Amino acid sequence: MGIDVDTFLTEIALRLRRRSDELATRMLARTREEIPTVWAHEDLANLATQAFQQHVDTVLSFIEHRLDTSGVQAPPAAVGFATRLAEHGVQISELLRTYRLGHATVLDLLREETSHLTTDPKVRDALTEILIAGTFDYVDRTSEQAVTAYQRARDSRLQRRLIVVNEASRRIGTSLDIARTAQELAELGTDHLADFVTVDLLDAVLREEGPVPAQDVMVLRRIAQHSVLAGCPESVVPTGHTHSFPRGSGPDRALATGHPLRYRITSTDLPAWLAGSEARRRAVSVFGMRAMLLIPLWARGSPLGVAQFFRHRDATPFDDDDLLLAQEITSRAAVYIDNARRYTHERATALALQRSLLPNRVPRHGAVETASRYLPSGARAGVGGDWYDVIPLSGARVALVIGDVVGRGLYASATMGRLRTAVRTLADIDLMPDELLTHLDDVVIRMQHEESQDCDEISATCLYAVYDPVSRICSLASAGHVLPAVALPAADGDPAGRPRVHFADAPIGPPLGLGGLPFETAQVELPEGSLLALFTDGLVAGPGPGRDPGGGLARLCDVLARSGASLEDTCDRLLENLLPSRPTDDVALLLTRTHTLDADHVSTLELPSDPTMVSRARAHAMGRLAAWNLDELAFSTELMVSELVTNAIRYGREPISLRMILQSTLTCEVADAASTAPHLRRARTFDEGGRGLFLVAQLAENWGTRYTREGKVIWAEQPLPGSSFSSPRR
Repeated sequence: MGIDVDTFLTEIALRLRRRSDELATRMLARTREEIPTVWAHEDLANLATQAFQQHVDTVLSFIEHRLDTSGVQAPPAAVGFATRLAEHGVQISELLRTYRLGHATVLDLLREETSHLTTDPKVRDALTEILIAGTFDYVDRTSEQAVTAYQRARDSRLQRRLIVVNEASRRIGTSLDIARTAQELAELGTDHLADFVTVDLLDAVLREEGPVPAQDVMVLRRIAQHSVLAGCPESVVPTGHTHSFPRGSGPDRALATGHPLRYRITSTDLPAWLAGSEARRRAVSVFGMRAMLLIPLWARGSPLGVAQFFRHRDATPFDDDDLLLAQEITSRAAVYIDNARRYTHERATALALQRSLLPNRVPRHGAVETASRYLPSGARAGVGGDWYDVIPLSGARVALVIGDVVGRGLYASATMGRLRTAVRTLADIDLMPDELLTHLDDVVIRMQHEESQDCDEISATCLYAVYDPVSRICSLASAGHVLPAVALPAADGDPAGRPRVHFADAPIGPPLGLGGLPFETAQVELPEGSLLALFTDGLVAGPGPGRDPGGGLARLCDVLARSGASLEDTCDRLLENLLPSRPTDDVALLLTRTHTLDADHVSTLELPSDPTMVSRARAHAMGRLAAWNLDELAFSTELMVSELVTNAIRYGREPISLRMILQSTLTCEVADAASTAPHLRRARTFDEGGRGLFLVAQLAENWGTRYTREGKVIWAEQPLPGSSFSSPRR
């Protein structure tokens, strides 16, 4: 019996070898019918054909020569087939099903041949038992090797996917710039997934119009694109331009549902929305595009746009793993793009708010000449709370303010606006710098108490200076703010003619918001033409080489020492020499050149506390008006001087003085040593007094009271006649 079985096995193998092509064809036909996913990939179909033929030859050799299957090796094509299955993302169950179907087909053919060779049931049973045992052993061993190859390729693919995802986390989102982030996605996509990648964002989203309007076409803006070919010749839309897709198209459905779409493109199977555009249809044809992915860009539950991935260098379609990888890197990019969009919107809003709160132009003032700059930071932190201001005060004086609110964004800008308003309000009261900062400190503390616990604690620095062109004295106080640089005119006899630069010598008080700590006022005498530089710390300090405060202050002094006559040019030179290309902190800069009022523009008269001195004061005022060619103001000025001097003599204390200042306005000031506040009231019909300040208020353009350490000053300003003032008579 044993000899007969061996003979029969040899005969079966020889008969089937002549029909090996038929056997492989039957195996292919059966798997094509029952496992269509394998045949969706052309390279898999070719490998499957080779693998089945090699399996048939190997099995027949083992049957013919009764070889031991313990050392059998899977055919090379079978190992390659398993590897390619893994690379295409086909499930391992499909690989095992292929082996089972192939095994069943071989057994059917072996049983058919056995029945043709013998009718002896014992022989058939013996042959069947041997064939089943041998083929099962062969399938077990070769499938195990194929699974090992599959898992190795699968692990390699997963590792590659992990590497790409890690690379995406490193390369995408390096800045809060929408276009840069989208370009990073396009470049990564062409490096690892596709030959051409485009990124389009909804135009309505970019313009912050809220929900996407329901229209017949969907308008997008091409934000980024990248190709393996130089210049992106596949593109039909230039970067930055808008284009549209009809409603119901692939991109529209991907955006509406948030689900990706995958296409295989052939000459006879082109999506309608691509075929409907002559330019797109031509690009598909010219560059031979074979596969496409549409991945929606969604973030925080809202659609932003769509990314398109194209392949044209080979016909390999996008598989499931490609789809998952594209989704993963695109969803990561979508979050970064949305962050950049939100940041850009908030930054633009904060910057617009801050610029609306800062002076559009520094007002011209006879006491000083000014130039200013404000630069928002170029860092991710956003717009800060730096501000500056120039506030005209009574008596031809001017207040110079610079400050910095700790923090970034809308909250810092809004806080800056509140503090700037508070400073202007307190400046109207005409307080000394230290007193003003004390009141401003109270304002910040009150704001801290009013804010919710979710908000950061408010903190700010501020420098407040008052320059008097009559006395040439600059009084200043600092609440945690860097002191201004002072450039004095060159000394007589200096051949170089360079300004002498130093920093104001004044105590620096605590930042605003601490409370309970004193501020001090320092006074500096400034010659005619002195230059004051008020700035925030972003100008002289920050990260980077050479950005330490000491070095920054030294460079600032050096630039000021070489400054010319133009303040605008000096501002530009300071920014050019002290700042990097993208400063990491906001910068506010205020340059001020001082002027003085000579004796021809100021007249002072000391008065004893005697009612008879009112007439003397009126006569003095009329004489000055005549000398200044201001006879048109004689009536109003005489009346105001009379009322102010009378009030000072009646209710004030000596010393009493009248001062008249001619600058852009005519100012009359009466000072006395009493701190009693004047009271404006409306006199009744039969009252004999009480109309003095009321008349002054009616005649003056501005009037008010300021308090000094020696008492108070009541002042009144009148505009100069448009054509009457030339130069004072000598």
